[in-house]
Amino acid sequence: MRPNGWQIRQLHRENLNWPAALVDVPREAWPDPASNPYATGSICERVMRSRKFLLVQWLETNGARRLSVMRTEYGRNGQPLDGITWDDLQRLKGEAGYGGACAIEIFPPDGDVVNVANMRHLFIVNAPPCMWRKRAKV
Repeated sequence: MRPNGWQIRQLHRENLNWPAALVDVPREAWPDPASNPYATGSICERVMRSRKFLLVQWLETNGARRLSVMRTEYGRNGQPLDGITWDDLQRLKGEAGYGGACAIEIFPPDGDVVNVANMRHLFIVNAPPCMWRKRAKV
C-alpha cells in the first residue's frame, strides 16, 4: 500500500532525525523477513540507514553478499524516489565497509527481472576481469 500525503510528510520529518552517512539500525528495528513476499532464502545480515538511503546487506544462498539500496524519500505518487547515482552507490558501498572491494550490478535476462521497487542491488565480488583500473603513475 502506498503512503498517503500525511504519511509522506511524516516520513520526511523522520528522515531529518538520521545522519547524512549510513549508521547501523538496531536488529530489533529490522522488518520481519517473513513479511517479505519476495524473499529468496537470503539471510539479512545488516541494515543501515541515513537521511536519504536505506541499505540492507544480504547473504545469498550461494555465499555472495548483496547490498540492496533504496532512497528513504517518497515522491508525490507514493513511490520511493528513484535516481540513485553511481556516485551515491560508490559512497554507500564504502560507508557499508566495502570501500576496498569490488561490486557489480547485474541486469538479468528479461525472464528473470524482479522489479518491485525503486531499488538497486550491488553484489560484492572479487575483481572481475572486465574492470577498468587506474593506470599506475610513472
